[in-house]
Parts: sequence; structure tokens; C-alpha cells
Amino acid sequence: MQKKTLPSWASSTPPSRDQCVLRYVLRHQAETRPNDVFVVFENGAEWTYAQACEEAGRAGAWLRALGVAKGDRVLSWLPTGPDALRVWFGANWIGAVYVPINPAYKGGLLEHVISNSGARVIFTTGDLADRLIGIGLGQLAHLVLVDNAKPTANLGSLRLHAPSDLPLPVSDSDDFDPEIEPWDEQSIIFTSGTTGPSKGVLSSYCHLATAALVGFEERDKEGMRYLITLPLFHVGGTIGVYGMLLLGRSCAMTSGFRTQDFWDIIRRTRATCCTLLGAMATFLLKTPVSSSDRRHSLDWVFMVPLLENAEAFRKRFGVTILTMFNMTEVSCPILSEKNPAAAGSCGRPRLGIEARLVDENDLEVERGAVGELILRSNRPWSMMHGYNAMPEASAKAWRNGWFHTGDGFRQDARGNFYFVDRMKDAIRRRGENISSFEVEAEVLNHPLVRECAAVGVPSEYGEDEVMIVVSPAEAQSIDPAQLVLYLKDRMPYFMVPRFVRILSDLPKTPTAKVLKAELRNAGVTADTWDREAAGIQISRKE
Repeated sequence: MQKKTLPSWASSTPPSRDQCVLRYVLRHQAETRPNDVFVVFENGAEWTYAQACEEAGRAGAWLRALGVAKGDRVLSWLPTGPDALRVWFGANWIGAVYVPINPAYKGGLLEHVISNSGARVIFTTGDLADRLIGIGLGQLAHLVLVDNAKPTANLGSLRLHAPSDLPLPVSDSDDFDPEIEPWDEQSIIFTSGTTGPSKGVLSSYCHLATAALVGFEERDKEGMRYLITLPLFHVGGTIGVYGMLLLGRSCAMTSGFRTQDFWDIIRRTRATCCTLLGAMATFLLKTPVSSSDRRHSLDWVFMVPLLENAEAFRKRFGVTILTMFNMTEVSCPILSEKNPAAAGSCGRPRLGIEARLVDENDLEVERGAVGELILRSNRPWSMMHGYNAMPEASAKAWRNGWFHTGDGFRQDARGNFYFVDRMKDAIRRRGENISSFEVEAEVLNHPLVRECAAVGVPSEYGEDEVMIVVSPAEAQSIDPAQLVLYLKDRMPYFMVPRFVRILSDLPKTPTAKVLKAELRNAGVTADTWDREAAGIQISRKE
């Protein structure tokens, strides 16, 4: 019997620079497939591999003209699109570090990221540049406005530039500064900062390439095109682009996920695969059934997390479903098989990964019990090497030689891992530990609910009460009493929410993560419904 060849990412040895470093990979693809399309943009414009290589070289020349060298950080404060991709590739082309910023940032959060990065150069647009007025700018010295606009007020000593002021590359020679290695710093991607200051994740080329190939190598085939549903300041966006680059395939780049446009974009761009966060998949499944539901090019999706109604999604839209667990700091350590049968599972640890579930003292918990997921890899440089300028946070995350995810999981007898909750989001009610994730999953099964967040709010009896914040499906309304009675028959008595708050939309980060801290801090507001005040009691006997 022929021995199965292991995927490249399963090796305990880092890939060579020609296999994972942007400059060398992009040049190789431009030489071997110059006219193949690499990226299709939302407006229909395209870059071939040859054009992408030219754009990277030109942007690299801009950066050199501004004094940027290997290892320097370059801030990209831009919406997803050609400009953001150009800055990323230009920075990595000369060995500089790509540091994207969420375009929604402002005030203290923006100041923190700029200062933490230590960057001297930032690329942005005129409308965003006005937010720099009145905040600390760290070491920034150069501001490049890609739209040739001007800020409305003075930015002090910050020197302003337009791309037209910067030089074109003189040649595409190999006379670069020091070679770029797989373990060199490729990016600093900041976590979403839902509960505190954003942490800048230090990532190497090996780290990014490993994550990208885990996601795509075994599903690679001619014509594969990945739809970028997540922004380029998010690991989900960067992994998709890099996976297509490494495999010589293509990607379709949109400005963001929009339920009403999703299938039209799939058809227009001929995308064959994408990632859907749980909320995205829920939104799509709750749209009206249509005769065109299967008239599209989409072949498979990563659904993260795996919804209870994943099978209904698969059957309705005719796609293969996979799931995984990933974070910016790691490299897709837990993967599922196609159309996983274990409902709610993230899959099992992939080759090269050790995973344990532990208590607060890093002692392994019994099989079936909930513990924090900790990880380590047999491949050097395939996970983050720290948080930028945050040594205490880095040491805490990597204590005892394992990366601590901060996520609670359980494991079944067959080795499948199930996400339970962020450790900080677990709710403690009258002696019972409650997973907000599991509460949300039940609420989302209600046909009138579009999205949901479950949080703990202080109880007059001590510990917490369960509160859900929901938004209704399009053109629908929610009766809190009816919703609670629906839930009473579907969950243990202690999980049934006491409080229900209805909002048209839940507050989120631009990467679609619900800002639970904001909802938790708001607590029981004047518009919150209380089932006990309404006379609905849920007892242990029910």
C-alpha cells in the first residue's frame, strides 16, 4: 500500500525562505504564472501575479525613499482593498513589518496602537488622518495619504506625502539589504481589544505560512478562489490572501461581509471557498429560501464556530462544511474532517500540535471536564513569538512553555474538542457554571432571532443572573416572554435567562465579534425585560 504523503505544514522543520517569505514566493509566482489572476477586487479590477509583483516592488521603493529598512514597522490604516494590499506587500518586499490598524479605531485606542508599534511611517486616507489630531503619535514621522487628500488641521512635525511624490523602483535587482528569513518578523496584528488594550501579536513568515497552508493545502485544486470576508487587519483576511499566494491560486477581495450581497458576490467573482464566522452563517441561513440557493460557485466553507444547524446550511446551499479553532497567536491547531458529524465540535488537534485542557494551575483536567486549552507546536516559529512591547502579557500567555488560549474547552471520548466559552465570559449563577456560548446557541435556534449575546449581570442574591441581548430577524419582532418560554423547554432551568434586552443590532468590532464587555457594563438598562418582574418563575422541577 502506498504511504500517504504528509502535508508540508506537518514537518517539524520550518519551510525555506523560498517556500514562505513573501518577496521570494511572489517573485517565483510572477515568473512562472505571470498572467494568472491573483486577486479580483470588489470593483471588478484585477491584479495578475506579474502586476502584484510590480505593485509590491513599487510600494517597497516608496518605503525605502522614506528611510524604511528591514525590521522597521509600517502602519497600514486603510480599508480592505488595493491600497491596503499594496502597503502590506511593499513592506514585506523590503523585509519591513506590516502593522495593520482597524479603520474604526480612534482616540485612546488608536493612540495606544500607534505608540505600541514604534512605527515611523503610516499610510492612510485624508478622512482617517483627521483622527490623528490631538492624540499622541509615538515615533511617527511620515504620513502617506494614499488618496492625495489633506488633513483639515495641522499635524505638527508629521511630514505629509502622496504616492505621486514617491519614486518608482529603479530596477527589480537582487541587490537587497539582508536576506529575509522564515523566522523574521512579518507582521504585528493587534487583537480586537474587546476587554482591554489591544495586544500586538508578533508573527513570523513561518507562522503566517503554516497557518495558511493548514487551511488550504489539502483542499488545493485548479481554479480555487478564496473570498476574503474578513479584513486585512484580521488574521482571517491575511491567511486567506497568503494561502492563495503560496499555492498560486487567486482570491476575491471585498470591503466586508454583507448578507444581502453575499451570494451575488460569490457568483460575480466565481469564488469557490470562504470563511464564515458563526454570525455570518446564521444571517445567511435566516434569509428567505430561494430557487437560486444552489446556483453559485461556492464549493466549501470554514464555518467558525460550527453551528447546530450546519447540516441545514450544507443541504440548503449545497456546500461542504469544515470547521476549526484558531487565534491570531497560533496556526489553526484544531481542525475537523469534512461535514463533521460531532455537532458543535471544532475537530481534533492537527499533526504537529499538542493540546491539553488544564485548570488554573496548569494541571490537566479529567476527560469530559472543562479546562483552559493550552497548545504547543513541534515546528519552531509556527506560533506567535510574543506580544509587542508587552513582556508581562507574553510571559503570562507562554507560562510553563505552553500557549494559553484563555478559552474553555471540553474533550469527548473520541478526542473531539468542543469550545465552551471564553474563560472570562463564563457565567456563575447560584452555584452553576453556565456557558454563554451554549445559551446563545439555543437562543439562535429561535426563528425570530438574528443574533444573540449572553452575559452575566449582578444578582441581588449574589453571583450572576443570565441576561441575553438579542436582535430580531429582518421585518420581525420578538416577544421576550414568548422567547423565554421557548427556551424553558430547551435548556436546564438554571440557564434560562432572567433578563432580555432587544436591540436592532448588537455592538461589534469590525471583525464581527460582539462587544460583550460593553453589554455587560451596561447591565440591566431601562429597556430590559425581567421575567421575574413579569411573574414568570422557572423552578428546579421544570
